[in-house]
Amino acid sequence: MNAEPSLRGRAPATEAPAKLALQQSCGRTPAARFAGGAAPGLLALLALSGCRQHDFPQYAPNYREYAYVTNGESGTVTVLDVVNVRIDREIAVGPNPDAVAASPSRNEVYVVNSGPAGGQGSVTVINAQNNSVVATIPVHREPVSIDLDADGDRAYVANSGSNTISVLDLKSRREVAVIGTGEEPAAARISADGKSLVVANRHGNSVTIIDPMARRVRAVFEGCPGAADAVILPDSSKAFVACAGGHQVMAIALGHSGAAPLPDRLETLMDVGRGPVNLALKPDGGEVFVCNSLSDSVSEVSTPTNDVGGATLMGADPTHGLVSRDNSLLYVSNFRSQEVAVYAIDDGRRSGSIHVGDGPSAMAFSALGNLLFVVDARSGDVAVVRTSTSALRTAISSPSGLFTLLSAGRGPNAIAVKAFLTQ
Repeated sequence: MNAEPSLRGRAPATEAPAKLALQQSCGRTPAARFAGGAAPGLLALLALSGCRQHDFPQYAPNYREYAYVTNGESGTVTVLDVVNVRIDREIAVGPNPDAVAASPSRNEVYVVNSGPAGGQGSVTVINAQNNSVVATIPVHREPVSIDLDADGDRAYVANSGSNTISVLDLKSRREVAVIGTGEEPAAARISADGKSLVVANRHGNSVTIIDPMARRVRAVFEGCPGAADAVILPDSSKAFVACAGGHQVMAIALGHSGAAPLPDRLETLMDVGRGPVNLALKPDGGEVFVCNSLSDSVSEVSTPTNDVGGATLMGADPTHGLVSRDNSLLYVSNFRSQEVAVYAIDDGRRSGSIHVGDGPSAMAFSALGNLLFVVDARSGDVAVVRTSTSALRTAISSPSGLFTLLSAGRGPNAIAVKAFLTQ
């Protein structure tokens, strides 16, 4: 499982937001600030100078960017050099790594190891500057997901075998609290304001809302069969949870504690396709796309109104979705195939597909969005797709249009990207 996104994979900067000085092929641009994987100032400068943001940039000599791929059956992480689009190395971590996240404030990457069958799991800390293991933090049984707060000081790990959340202090690299959840938590997501932790309990068929500051359960919502994934709007006002054991998505208005406390409130259960397993949120928060694995479709949900706009066939077993930074394209990995479908959001239609490796699952963009990385679970590799308009058109129209394939370990399952400047 991925953290988005990991998408869940953020591409953050160094100790403070770093200044990127990138020399583009159409001329040198001034330095620009960059944090969280997006570089709004840089992208604006590229637009003004006539450069296309998806062209291959010429990076500053001290710029580094890596993609980290967890190999569940190898007990390793494959590190990809994004700048040179090649394999950097393979790092031994703990048994059965299955999730990964990059720090938004330090040059560190955190790998969740589910551990041996019935045993305790752990989180491996990787120093991104030299790609070495610097610490291991014990957690509990069968951890399956990780999410970091906006400052990168706290991590929240869902221990599916212990029915708990481990709260980790990432500065001191230790567990500081354990919070009980429902049965078999599958995903834990922290809101941007840090006031709500949303936990999807797969076997408990429920959603737990936790106050991260008080470290206590604030609310529990039943009636979400096989709760599998969750997303939270950028303004922290609402959460959506995929009920994979059925055909619905739960919408929850998030409250908060404090001087004027507001309760958490169930807004509605929306009918989508069968087996909704993954939610892809547009960066602007306006829509959520639901991957319905058993219906081979994606449903489109309006987040302000909770209206389901219909479903579009995508391919065999869509399991992960990822929306481009400009909110225009949705990429969907179809696990029982060798294809990533491309959905044009404004047009409301599937515009084609890209041939990749076997069993595409987790995906992540490079820091500037010029590359899409697709983890191929069955063939044990990572497909690299160029996302510029012309390159994407070629990839869609021809099986040979894929940019390249890079080898991973056995059973790759999650990916995160980290970019930074060296000192």
